[in-house]
Amino acid sequence: VQLQASGGGLVQAGGSLRLSCAASGTTFTIDDMGWYRQAPGNKRELVASISSGGRTNYADSVKGRFTISRDNAKKKVYLQMTSLKPEDTAVYYCNADGFRDMGLSRFDSWGQGTLVTVSS
Repeated sequence: VQLQASGGGLVQAGGSLRLSCAASGTTFTIDDMGWYRQAPGNKRELVASISSGGRTNYADSVKGRFTISRDNAKKKVYLQMTSLKPEDTAVYYCNADGFRDMGLSRFDSWGQGTLVTVSS
């Protein structure tokens, strides 16, 4: 299962960006989808996740500013980011896990990363 992320860019502090991630492949079912980020010198960290049923989870640092959503029919996940801060600058990665091959095996896939830069 392949993931393709898009939507990163340069934005001023206080601005907004929307990230998108599309999953593709054959015969797969997605369980959880999420967004992670990694800033230079830091470990990759969870930003937000969403289950197939729509249950969401957010890092404390983004609660109230970021919103994760998904379109199960289109196999896409989105991250709406508002009130961006310079400390949100990072490479953002989408992630998805689930089953493929008619349920015979699990997958855990990562997108290629998209850079978000927030200037002060």
